[in-house]
Amino acid sequence: MSKGMLIVGIILLAIITFGVVNIVQNYQTGNELDYYLLRETTEAAMTDAVDVGYYRLSGLLRIDKEKFVESFVRRFSENVSNARTYDIGFYDINETPPKVSVLVKSETAASIEGEALDIQNEVSVILESRYHENKYITEMTRAGKLDYSEVDS
Repeated sequence: MSKGMLIVGIILLAIITFGVVNIVQNYQTGNELDYYLLRETTEAAMTDAVDVGYYRLSGLLRIDKEKFVESFVRRFSENVSNARTYDIGFYDINETPPKVSVLVKSETAASIEGEALDIQNEVSVILESRYHENKYITEMTRAGKLDYSEVDS
């Protein structure tokens, strides 16, 4: 009888171990995938949001906030898993110099006593180029007379 109980105990221990390993793997894999998705999506959305007219006129990078948020949400939603819910927070968006800070929260599919495991990933990205001073643009911007009609010339 003791050998039978020992075998049952080993089987139960193996099932519990597989369950714990599955939960930890789900959390780690979700965290890693969310981080890389967040980083790549942020970089691509920043590139999409660059104000090309301003760059051609002045040589300085500037992004459009609304265009960045729209591109980020569209790209992120195309690539996420439908098994989880995501909460996206934009905490710092600077147009010049281009810098954004984004926080993405999600929950794993596994839960312990009704509480899901939370995953939080935050990334801050700065878009850089070779900056140079253009006196004409600096003076016109400060005077409030910057006109984009000369962009194509």
